[in-house]
Amino acid sequence: MAAIIFTPLASLGCRQPHLVALPHGRRARPSPRPVSMRWRSPTAMASVTPPPGSNSPPQLYPGVYGPWSVDSADVREVVLYRAGLVTAATTFIAGASTALLPEDNAVKGLIQGLYDPLYVVGAGGLGASLFLIHIYVTPIKRTLQLLWAVGVLGSLGIAVNFAAPVNQGLVEFVLNNRAGIWAVGPLFASLTGLVFKEGLCYGKLEAAALFFVIPSLLLGRLSGVMDEKVQLGLLAAWMALFALFASRKFTQPIKDDIGDKSVFMFNALSEDEQQALLSRLQSQQALQKTEVAD
Repeated sequence: MAAIIFTPLASLGCRQPHLVALPHGRRARPSPRPVSMRWRSPTAMASVTPPPGSNSPPQLYPGVYGPWSVDSADVREVVLYRAGLVTAATTFIAGASTALLPEDNAVKGLIQGLYDPLYVVGAGGLGASLFLIHIYVTPIKRTLQLLWAVGVLGSLGIAVNFAAPVNQGLVEFVLNNRAGIWAVGPLFASLTGLVFKEGLCYGKLEAAALFFVIPSLLLGRLSGVMDEKVQLGLLAAWMALFALFASRKFTQPIKDDIGDKSVFMFNALSEDEQQALLSRLQSQQALQKTEVAD
């Protein structure tokens, strides 16, 4: 019997899961190292094919199901993922900056007139990133996407049923009515989940700080017990941390945002193909142990 072990970090796409062979009646334990493999699926074979016009093969990275490489489609996905984060950060910072500007500032009035378009574009950028994010365990990814969708639907409901009848925009209405945070909050919860993943996977302090700042500000405002100066301080921290987080994404290697590509290729196989591969890996692992013993 073979099993795939997902540690908490591996579940989020931060570390490689481990393949281990399990005798009957034994509990699963992580393998000390990934299994070396010769097998490649057709998808994997395509991923290690040199690009047209290239004389050297791409760099290979070890994976739990075999070596893999970064291709042009991977680069495009990662760039779009990071671009979505930059879009979300830029629009949020632009809109939130009005809280720090004086009332008679012309720029403040201009941005206030663009509150809702900025919100829509920022939510779209976040949604794109959540669609492209690489997380091994699909239910975790789907949960973040569901939170985003609930937040979008809640925003639409507030805009149509409450803001429009009083001639206000969505953002203006929520700013003036704290209860509106209940409707838009799930969207920001999805952002909180994303920065949690980034902070845990890559040790990014700004992402870890955002994980605490975002809910603290929203819950503090929703409850009405947080002083306005404290709210402004947290908002300024959110803006600075979000800007740092989004900009630093482009300092990471592309492969970091991909994770172990062999896991995603394995998940794309049919059940029969997966079972055949697991059996082959188990046999190879047993052979390796025999060779070491000899």
